[in-house]
Amino acid sequence: MSVDLLGFLGVVLVAYVVPGPDFLVVVRSAAEHPAKGRAAALGAQSGLCVHMVAAAVGLSVLAARSPVVYDAVTLMGAAYLVHLGVRAVLAARRAARQQRGGRGVRVGASRARWRSCFAQGFLTNVLNPKAALFFLSVLPQFVHGDGSPTRQIFLLGVLDVLVGVAYWFALVTVAFRLRVLLVRPRFRHRWELTTGWLFIGIGVGAAVAT
Repeated sequence: MSVDLLGFLGVVLVAYVVPGPDFLVVVRSAAEHPAKGRAAALGAQSGLCVHMVAAAVGLSVLAARSPVVYDAVTLMGAAYLVHLGVRAVLAARRAARQQRGGRGVRVGASRARWRSCFAQGFLTNVLNPKAALFFLSVLPQFVHGDGSPTRQIFLLGVLDVLVGVAYWFALVTVAFRLRVLLVRPRFRHRWELTTGWLFIGIGVGAAVAT
């Protein structure tokens, strides 16, 4: 497969560096515990795998050409982001009340919380139609006619996912090293509120734009 890998990798890295909802999910989880951050990252990439497979077999083409399907997925994704945002804002207020009451804020790393972080990452990307459109619009530009388009899209998609895993894991390490800031109740309160309202803003913006 004679593909411009450098050009493809450049496009992929730019797409990952630009912060999106998955960025907020991964960083917020990583700030609590690195395992949670990695779980959220793997969930986000698993969501991309769904779009990648759908693009490879042509299912995303049908969804992209159907305004009803596209709008439905967009609204579901927007509702989920608002849900995450409301949870974060309520958690921040609950933590503030506990702090005023003299009780510390416990940050756990239970297996159930890891599953929750994975699910958040997965749903954030699988309910993001822009992720599907990325595979539909970008990957075909690097597909050549001297081979199976399905096979080439699949291989490029796998490369995209692997690059994403490496990027997210590096980001998790950086975010966790900054965890000392989250030990401070005031900073943690502001962090939860900020990420919560960002989720809500992105979700409402996506719903309004539908």
